[in-house]
Amino acid sequence: MKKIFTSSLVVTSLLLIPTLSFAEQSVVTIGYQKASLFTIIKSQHTLEKKFASQGVTVRWVEFPAGPQLLEGLNIGSVDIGATGDAPPIFAQAAKADLVYLAHSVANPKNEAIVVPANSPIHSVAELKGKRVALNKGSDVNYLLVAALQHAGLSYKDIQPVYLPPADARAAFQKGAVDAWAIWDPYYAEVSQVTHARTITTAEGLVPHYSFFLSSRKFAEGSPKLALEVVNTLKESGQWANNHKEETAQLLSTATGLSIDYWHTTLARLDYTTERMTPEVFAQQQTLADAFSKIHLIPGQVQVNRATWSQDASQ
Repeated sequence: MKKIFTSSLVVTSLLLIPTLSFAEQSVVTIGYQKASLFTIIKSQHTLEKKFASQGVTVRWVEFPAGPQLLEGLNIGSVDIGATGDAPPIFAQAAKADLVYLAHSVANPKNEAIVVPANSPIHSVAELKGKRVALNKGSDVNYLLVAALQHAGLSYKDIQPVYLPPADARAAFQKGAVDAWAIWDPYYAEVSQVTHARTITTAEGLVPHYSFFLSSRKFAEGSPKLALEVVNTLKESGQWANNHKEETAQLLSTATGLSIDYWHTTLARLDYTTERMTPEVFAQQQTLADAFSKIHLIPGQVQVNRATWSQDASQ
């Protein structure tokens, strides 16, 4: 009799957990950067509110740039993250098992190559033989490659100095490098504070997307949670586009950066978020092929291997 009662109690207990399937995780870890749409979602506790009824906890981890974020995703310390267009290619080349969940619309005005205000350099062609700071594997790595090719130069014609944003900023101000390939809000900050001159943005060179990526383990194991995150990105992106001043205030508070930098950043940034398409995958393949050609990555990368099954089945 006691055995029957115990079994009934177990069955009853299991029936009292309807909100989360056994495949879904109870903790979602999200990696984000300062200008990411995730910063807005984090500040407004949007996902926490949505997941509360499901017993799901959201954990946030800030990264200085995309390559470091995707390294975290690759080793399993992050489930979902946002990066620029180049980091996923380096991650795939390193055999990271990731999938593309969504992307922003193109934002080519949000990254640039800048030089000091008193620099004699006024064009990309004049970077030949010069030291250019950049975060290796970041989205501006693609901008630099494309800009040099457009100017008739190769990657071997410059001296890349691989530094994370904070260190690159210091090297740039000290004159230890001749140019800096950087993105917002760092781009807005260095332009306003040091009067750095822009010699090119990504306009007409590369599209500059933001991508929202996940480990395949999370996306396939917790598809409902992944879809909820994508839907939240779409909703919050639309809100941010329609509330520029509130967004600037929120990002300034969240990052400690002057609201003036955020006004500049948001004036040239569109947070609209969309699901992946064959056209965007094709553009990523062009990026991957360009990096392979100049040996920035080993061998070839087939980008569409990172297609999420939720998209492949459509």
